[in-house]
Amino acid sequence: MSEQFIKPVALEKGYRLLNVGGTALVSASFEGDLDLMPATWVGALNLDPFRCTAIIDSTHYTRRLMEQSGMFSLQLPTLFNIEPTMYLGAVSKNDEPDKVKKSGIELFYMDGYDLPLARGCAAWMIFKILKEPENERKYDLFIGECVAAWADERVFKDGHWQFEKADPKFSTIHYVAGNHFYTMGQPHYTKLSIEG
Repeated sequence: MSEQFIKPVALEKGYRLLNVGGTALVSASFEGDLDLMPATWVGALNLDPFRCTAIIDSTHYTRRLMEQSGMFSLQLPTLFNIEPTMYLGAVSKNDEPDKVKKSGIELFYMDGYDLPLARGCAAWMIFKILKEPENERKYDLFIGECVAAWADERVFKDGHWQFEKADPKFSTIHYVAGNHFYTMGQPHYTKLSIEG
């Protein structure tokens, strides 16, 4: 996927990026060290400002980088990068220092941010951590406030997902268990009309 299709998302519409419930890639970096890991227990928490929750176990290398930097990113991988996503979840950087390189995931950076972002995603969001030490210790629960968001306009445009109009390789992936994922299906609409 090309960066030419990455467009900013208004933060007041950012929560919609997480509403599809796809597997997320969490990335963090600190003093040149970086890691990525998939997470499924992430979700929107607040609309304005756009905040999220992420459950990140204390044993994960990525979590250490999050705690040190006070920042993390969420990105929504697509069918395009399902294999690297699975690898990033199956291998820990605690055991394999070259995990990210060996995964085959391609990284890039957005101007003004030193967090690694993965190519081949449908959306990217950068969060600053709102420290809640008790929640983090007791529940592994992090709260982040979004400072920037982008999406691939071929699949998210004018504040809405448009999977039905996009190539299937742009579909977000949804983890079930083992090596089992689903992709987004066909849209269905209700007769009830709601603006937005």
